[in-house]
Amino acid sequence: MNETILTTRGITKEFPGVKALDSVDFDLRSGEVHILVGENGAGKSTLAKVILGAYVPEEGEIYLGNEKVSFKTTRDALSRGIVAVYQEFTLIPYLNVAQNIFFNREPRNKFGLIDHKKMEEDAKSILQSLNCDYINVKLPTKVLSVAEQQMVEIAKALSFNPKIMVFDEPTATLSEREVESLFERIRKLKESGLGIIYVSHRMQEFKHIGERITVLRDGKKIGTVNIDDVNDKELVNMMVGRDISQVYHRSENKFSGEVLRTERLSDKNGKVKDVSITLNKGEIVGIAGLVGAGRTELARLIFGIDPIGGGKLFIKGKEIKDSSPVKIVKEGLGMVCEDRKRQGLALNDSVLWNTMAVSLKSFFPKVLISRKKIFEIATDYVKQLRVATPDVYRACKYLSGGNQQKVVLAKWLSAKTDIMIFDEPTRGIDVGAKMEIYAMMDKLAVEGKSILMISSELPEVIGMSDRIYIMHNGRIAGECKRGELTADEIGSKMLGIGGDTCEC
Repeated sequence: MNETILTTRGITKEFPGVKALDSVDFDLRSGEVHILVGENGAGKSTLAKVILGAYVPEEGEIYLGNEKVSFKTTRDALSRGIVAVYQEFTLIPYLNVAQNIFFNREPRNKFGLIDHKKMEEDAKSILQSLNCDYINVKLPTKVLSVAEQQMVEIAKALSFNPKIMVFDEPTATLSEREVESLFERIRKLKESGLGIIYVSHRMQEFKHIGERITVLRDGKKIGTVNIDDVNDKELVNMMVGRDISQVYHRSENKFSGEVLRTERLSDKNGKVKDVSITLNKGEIVGIAGLVGAGRTELARLIFGIDPIGGGKLFIKGKEIKDSSPVKIVKEGLGMVCEDRKRQGLALNDSVLWNTMAVSLKSFFPKVLISRKKIFEIATDYVKQLRVATPDVYRACKYLSGGNQQKVVLAKWLSAKTDIMIFDEPTRGIDVGAKMEIYAMMDKLAVEGKSILMISSELPEVIGMSDRIYIMHNGRIAGECKRGELTADEIGSKMLGIGGDTCEC
C-alpha cells in the first residue's frame, strides 16, 4: 500500500457567521487521486486552501508524513512541495510558455542574466514528461487553446518538483476529448508517485480518475469511501443528505401557442446554418450537441448579441429585425449566459443591484428611485429562489456558484421576462444546487414561461426537455419529443451519424 504523505486532523475554519470547516480529518497517499466532493458551500475549496496555506485554520493539525507542519502562507506550503492547478488560469498572456512556467524563477547565467536557452530547454523537458512536447515553448500563451493552456499550468506546477498537487475543477472549460487528454496526464503523474487532491462536481469523472472519495457537507466530513465501493446514488445521498431518485422531476404541463420561432436562421460566420426551431408557451426545449456544434452561437443570434446573417426570427408572432439585446429584452426574452461570472453578474456588486440590473427602469420610469422598494423586490426574489446569502447587500463574488446562478435568474425574473434562454444552466454547480435549478425551471414552465435550454450534459437535456433539437456542424440534425430517442441515438446524431437531418 502506498504511504500516507498528508494528513489533516480536526481542521476547523471559521469566517464571520459561518463555520466553513468543522473538525475535518483527511489523508492522502502517494500515487493516488483522492477526490474531494460536496455541494457548493460544503467546505471543499476551504479545505484545499488550508492545505495550500492560503487559509490558516482556527483549530486542527496538518502532517506531512509523520511531521507536524504549520503553513502561514502559500509560500510555506509551496516550499514543502504542495502546489495547485486552479480552474482559472494564472498565466500571463503576453509572455511565452517558458517564461510563464518559470515566471520570477528564471534560470540565470554566471553574469546574473536570464538564461533563455536553459529556460526553454527545461520547459521542453517538463512538457515532454507530460507528452505535450507539441507545445512550442516560444509561443505567447494567449495563442494557445484552452487545453494547451491547462497543460502549461500543470507544467508550471511541476516545475516546483511537488509531492502533492491540488486540482480545482480542472475540466470545467474543456471538451470531452481534452478531458480525456488531461486524465492521461494525471494518470502519468500518479505513476510517478505524486499524491493528487482532485476537487470536482462532475460525478461522471470520478471512476475514470480516482481511488478514494471524501464527501463534505455543511463543513463536516460525511465519510471517505473507495471509489469501487459506492454507486452514484449512494454518493449523491452522502453529498446532499436526501434521496435524489427523481432528479429531473417534471410536472405534467400543457403547451399553448408559439412564442419563439426561427426560420432558416444563420449567422455571418458560418457557425449557425439554416436553423429552424420553435418554442411554445410553458415548454422546455433542449438543444443538444457537441462543443462547436453551434448551440451557444444560436443563442447569441436569438438574443441579439451577434448580427443575423440570414433567415428570420419571430418572438410572439412578431418578426424581429435589426435585433439587439435591448430590443430582445423589451420583447420579454432573457438569457442566462454560459459564463455567469463574466457575462451574467457584476461580481463586486451586491445581490440587490444584480437582481435589479435589468428591471430598475421598468419599476422606476422616472428619475426617483425608492431604496425601500428595491430592497423589498430583491428580498422577495432571494426568498423565492432560496438564495443563500446573509442579506441582499452581500457582494455576489462571495456566493457559491449555485447561488450566483440563482441571482442571474432573479435578474431576469424581476424583468418580467416570459421566455428564457438557459445556456449551460448548471455548469460548475453541485448536484444539490442542480436539483434546485431543475425545480425552478419546472416551476417556471408550469407558470407558463418558456425555456430554451442548452446543455453539454445529455442526461440533463433528456431529463428536463419536452422536446429536443440536436445540432451538428451548425445545423439541426434531428428533433424528438420527450422519451422518443435514447441517449445513444441522440449521441449518434450529435456526432452526425445516421443522416444529416431527421424528424422523430
